Amino acid sequence: MSEFRVPSSFGILCVTNRRLCSGDFLERIQKIAAARPAGIILREKDLTEEEYARLAREVLEICRAQGVRCILHNFVEIAADLHAEGIHLPLPLLLRTERKTLLNFSAVGASCHSREEARLAQAHGCTYLTAGHVFDTDCKKGLPGRGTDFLKEVCKEVFLPVYAIGGISRDNVDRVRATGAAGVCVMSGVMRCENVENYLLDIEARAKEKD
Repeated sequence: MSEFRVPSSFGILCVTNRRLCSGDFLERIQKIAAARPAGIILREKDLTEEEYARLAREVLEICRAQGVRCILHNFVEIAADLHAEGIHLPLPLLLRTERKTLLNFSAVGASCHSREEARLAQAHGCTYLTAGHVFDTDCKKGLPGRGTDFLKEVCKEVFLPVYAIGGISRDNVDRVRATGAAGVCVMSGVMRCENVENYLLDIEARAKEKD
C-alpha cells in the first residue's frame, strides 16, 4: 500500500453521513470521489458491523476506481479484511488496538479534543489527526466550538498533519489554515451541496485567498 502523505496543498477530508445526503448515497460518493479530495472517511456510526461491511465494499470500489483514498471508521477488522488503506478511530478505541494491527494501514487517524489526546494518538502510531470541534456546529448542538487557538495548540503539539473538524465553511477556512493545520474535514456541506466539485474548489480557494 502507498504511504500516506501530507497533501502538498491544503487538504480536504470528506466525512460521510448518509442521513444528511441529498439523493442516493452511493451517487453522492461517486461525485465526491470524482472531485478528488485528500480522502473520504466512511463514518456511518449507526450501522451494524455487517451493514457497515457491505457499504464499505461498495464505497471502496468507487474510491479505488477514482484513485481516492478511502478511510474506514471504527471497524478495524473489517478494514483489514477489505484491505482498506486507512482506518480512523475514536481515541479510546485506538488505544485498545494493538500497534501491530495498525501496521495493516498506511493511514491511521484518531479524533482528538485536546493537546494531551493528540500526544497520545501520535505516540500510538497515528499518521494524521482530526481536532475539534473547532466552530459551533449542528452536529454538536449546545456545545461551543473550541476555537482556532485550541487548533493552533494541537498543531504545535504534534508533528503529524492535523485536520480541523466541526463547523468548517468557506467563511472560516482561511482562519483554520492560519493555525498551521494541514487541512479540514467537511461533512454536512459536502453531503448536501448541489455541486460537489464546486463546493470543494470553493473551500480550497478560500483557504488560499491570503497566500
